[in-house]
Amino acid sequence: MIHQLKKLRILLGLLGCMSYTSAATPSGSQTPEYNENEKALYSQEIPIDGIQRFVQIYALIKDNYVRETSDEELFEQAIKGLVSGLDRYSRYLTPEEYKQLVQYTDGDVATVDFELILDRAQKQWYIRGVRSNSDSAKLGIHNGMPVYKLDNIEIKDLTPEQVKNILFGAVGTVVNIQVAPVGQPLTVVRNKKIEVEIAANLLKNQVLVIKVPVFQQETANEIKSILEQYKNTKLKAVLFDLRNNPGGLLSAAVETADLFLNNGTIVTTRSRSEGSQTFQALPSKEFDDLKLGILINGRSASAAEVFTAALKEHQRAWVLGEKSYGKGVVQKLFPLSNGAAVQMTVSHYFTPNNNMIDGRGIQPNQNIPRPPTMKDNVYIETISEALLKH
Repeated sequence: MIHQLKKLRILLGLLGCMSYTSAATPSGSQTPEYNENEKALYSQEIPIDGIQRFVQIYALIKDNYVRETSDEELFEQAIKGLVSGLDRYSRYLTPEEYKQLVQYTDGDVATVDFELILDRAQKQWYIRGVRSNSDSAKLGIHNGMPVYKLDNIEIKDLTPEQVKNILFGAVGTVVNIQVAPVGQPLTVVRNKKIEVEIAANLLKNQVLVIKVPVFQQETANEIKSILEQYKNTKLKAVLFDLRNNPGGLLSAAVETADLFLNNGTIVTTRSRSEGSQTFQALPSKEFDDLKLGILINGRSASAAEVFTAALKEHQRAWVLGEKSYGKGVVQKLFPLSNGAAVQMTVSHYFTPNNNMIDGRGIQPNQNIPRPPTMKDNVYIETISEALLKH
């Protein structure tokens, strides 16, 4: 233990010297070559008080924690806390997690690599279908394990469809699973890819419902093709069902919104490190005559919120349902030399009216939540009638 503290104190001394040296380097003198990450380190003032506090806590843990912990374990936990404490999306990826993430395609959707089943008598959900070599098994998850909460939502009274929708999300994102009545949840990556496609359904009241599960590269072209198939039908309205849509590609949401807007801002991204970027609609009147509605719920997120906000604030669509999730961030991967990476938020989305989406969500024009006992087809019909009355 004394040896470890000596190493930390030496590090602390070196950092202090580096801070002093960088501040004392005279103008015009030569400086050593270093890469951009090192350059950023030299340009920042070293928080000596914070490092001393870290060393103190490190020593307390090494001396007093109930089980012996290695230096590698402690530093890994410290790094994870440093990143995850920024917001609910940023995280540190181990080399194995990063290698898995880069295999995914932006815009894909996924669920976890096991199932949840409900014991109706006990009103308790249990895990099943865990394979011995799966990522979940490596986290200590096993068949028969009870589940109490998903993403801090108590699930005992939820329907199988509602639970499935919580587990469903953008590939590579995480869901927090509470497997004990109290304590810290397990963080599980959505890594089981699900094939989804846009579906269209013409209701008896001549409202065309287009279900968009996620915004992918060809989404705008697919929607345009569907609308062209119905060009000889006297449609009264088109309703985009974006419930449980986790987002997908920002570019796809922008391109799809552009089909229905003639001009103006679709969305703006703002970043401290990368500046701002504004996406504008191009002149087009192809679908000007279509009455549009958008159905959202608390699982509609990210690119789905960008699309919804753009059409709502330009008064091009009537939004119904429930307030959306409120995820309006752009994330970037920063690979590290050891094969790990940091996935970090670098930008926020802002709507045409300069409203930040993250943490706030999109409020519908007409709040119509789905009653738990109502069948989905009945709910869709209710929403479509509300749209026609608007």
